[in-house]
Amino acid sequence: MALSCSSLCSHLSLIRLCGLRTNRITNVLYSPRVSYQPRLPLCRYYSSSKVRRGIGRYVSSRLQRANSKYEGFLKRRFPRFFQLYHTFVEGFKLLFQDARDVKRIKTRMFSEKLQFQDLPYRDMEKLRQFRRNVVKAFPLVVISIPPFANYLVFVLMYFFPRQLLIPHFWTPRQQVEFQALYHSLRARHHWPVLKGLENTSRHVTDGQLQRRLTDLCAKVQNGENPKVSEILAVRALFSGPPLGIKRMSVDHMRHISPLLFLTPRLPGFLIGRRLNSHALELLQLDRALSRLGPNQLSDSELRQACYIRGLHSNSLGINQCREWLSQWLQVSSSLKDSEVSLLLHSIVFLSVNYPNSPSRH
Repeated sequence: MALSCSSLCSHLSLIRLCGLRTNRITNVLYSPRVSYQPRLPLCRYYSSSKVRRGIGRYVSSRLQRANSKYEGFLKRRFPRFFQLYHTFVEGFKLLFQDARDVKRIKTRMFSEKLQFQDLPYRDMEKLRQFRRNVVKAFPLVVISIPPFANYLVFVLMYFFPRQLLIPHFWTPRQQVEFQALYHSLRARHHWPVLKGLENTSRHVTDGQLQRRLTDLCAKVQNGENPKVSEILAVRALFSGPPLGIKRMSVDHMRHISPLLFLTPRLPGFLIGRRLNSHALELLQLDRALSRLGPNQLSDSELRQACYIRGLHSNSLGINQCREWLSQWLQVSSSLKDSEVSLLLHSIVFLSVNYPNSPSRH
């Protein structure tokens, strides 16, 4: 009996060490006096869920290793293609992250019954930028629907990245280059806007307001940066005729639209509606930014905030961007919804000569 007990103990220890052979050994050694308790740890350590997780980690690590080898091969043999490939991979990651963030924001808005103007600044900016990106990417998606059209899409994306791709898929060099190009296209309309204001000032019946607007335009045309008080002194002209957002002439609106990167090639009533909606959106962003505090922005966020408000921020230092954004918020925080036309014209007043703008002729 002592021999059989020692033999049983040795076999049970073998079971603990060699789990793969458990079934065969226990069948040989089965006895009514033998408990199943020694097998419980094996079930715990070798459960199917843990096995699946282990297999998943193994497959994932192998795929990551193969992907890193493939990227290393591309980087050595085809450096230009590798840069394009890497940009697209990272771009899709950013795009999917943005989609998740937008879903989270929309869910919160629905559950808490929030409006756009009630959101924090970063959530508002995320929704605004994502909507613009989707609108720009939509034609490319439509082109890729027919069979075998994806090959044409790749060619178009390679040769026309600025026109077809959203900033997620631009290289760092392209981002700087394209932003400078877009700003130069926007800056072409600075002087027509000033000329339009100068011509409109002749029809202002209030002599004091007429003189203030004329002096403001002359100061900007002479290369000086106006004060915030000088801009706000003419606010009464931008809430109704002749310079209210719904009272401007169509030609003047066509010069204002590119300041917000909007196309001027639309019927006049559509241009007016788009200008009004985008101007109100910008005013709401400014109010959210004032609540957050511009000092809370990172350097990249600060440059982006200045850029969408009319400043070519990549050519300036961080302190200059911070100073300019502070002046902008002083103007916007003083305006009512009915005075958003002045906010759009402030893109010209505040940015055209700050500090040495390349748009001056």
